[in-house]
Amino acid sequence: QVHLLESGGGLVQAGGSLRLSCVTSGIMSRLQTMAWYRLAPGKRRELVASIDGGDRTNYDDSVKGRFTISRDNARKTVYLQMNTLKPEDTAVYFCNTYTAVEAYWGQGTQVTVSS
Repeated sequence: QVHLLESGGGLVQAGGSLRLSCVTSGIMSRLQTMAWYRLAPGKRRELVASIDGGDRTNYDDSVKGRFTISRDNARKTVYLQMNTLKPEDTAVYFCNTYTAVEAYWGQGTQVTVSS
């Protein structure tokens, strides 16, 4: 059974930083791709960043240069460092991974950026 547990969200002023963490359990391979998504009110869920087993990363254009995704396989944790936060980054952020047959999601962590 795969479990993902996010933490690190909160309220921050524009220009500030937060680091989200996603602790994983039950994932069989450290080569599995991990991702962060976000869901803002009135918007569709969007992919923010992903990292594959070779540590290749991918970012949405809106966060390039500000956010950094990383993984610590020994700690079974994936991070999302968010710098220069903007009010439009306000959303619930979800950790995600998938296999050929199923996608797995955490419960989400709220990030609120005030102007």
